[in-house]
Amino acid sequence: MKLELSSLDELSETVKAFLSLANDYKKFAFYGEMGVGKTTFINEVMKQMGVEDHTSSPTFSIINEYFSVNYGSIYHFDFYRLNDEMEAYDIGVEEILDSDSYCFMEWPEKVSNLLPENCVDVIISLKDTKRIIDIQT
Repeated sequence: MKLELSSLDELSETVKAFLSLANDYKKFAFYGEMGVGKTTFINEVMKQMGVEDHTSSPTFSIINEYFSVNYGSIYHFDFYRLNDEMEAYDIGVEEILDSDSYCFMEWPEKVSNLLPENCVDVIISLKDTKRIIDIQT
């Protein structure tokens, strides 16, 4: 399934469509070039899931944990700074990915061997002035 986003004004509606499509899944791997909008998209997803805390990219912490009354624990990962998968093991990523919690992962290619089988790939790309969100279940 592909969604198109022409401007930030459409972000809320695009995320609503994403959430309805991804209703049966809890693990999401976001692929895309730096600056394409992965973090912005994930922040809006968490907002619509009822996360009330300020959400931001976990570039330096690697993992941010949030809570939603309706969805429970939600994890946002940014694996950009990892040098290898062993670093992910060291910080307990495998245990979180094996849990029943929602997980949104940026730069998942850095930990490809750790990704669960039921992980949804979300590829965000820029075509002309539109963002294309390709959801692969």
